[in-house]
Amino acid sequence: MSTYDFPQDLRDAQLALHETRAAYEQYATTLPWSAAPMPGWEADKQLHSTYRSGKPDSPGYSAEQAAEVARYQAELLRLSTVVSTHPYWSTLDSGVVTARMALKHAHETGDEAA
Repeated sequence: MSTYDFPQDLRDAQLALHETRAAYEQYATTLPWSAAPMPGWEADKQLHSTYRSGKPDSPGYSAEQAAEVARYQAELLRLSTVVSTHPYWSTLDSGVVTARMALKHAHETGDEAA
């Protein structure tokens, strides 16, 4: 397995991206199923199944919820841009994809080399 000497600012940006994504996904679970107000629905029962899919009415996002979603999305875009355009990637002759995958898990080991 290859080891990489990722710069600390790149490691920090990747960890912030991971944490922000997790926080956004957690926040999204509290939101209505539709950003805009939409009526609920219930589908017909499927043949040979007791499952019947459906959704309740959605009130849509409040102004505060929409603003928070936009804030998360902007921060995720900013962090992903920082990580993907970091000058470190141009120092590698090959194996950028493998190095990128190693960076995604570098915080799990706590080691300087992933």
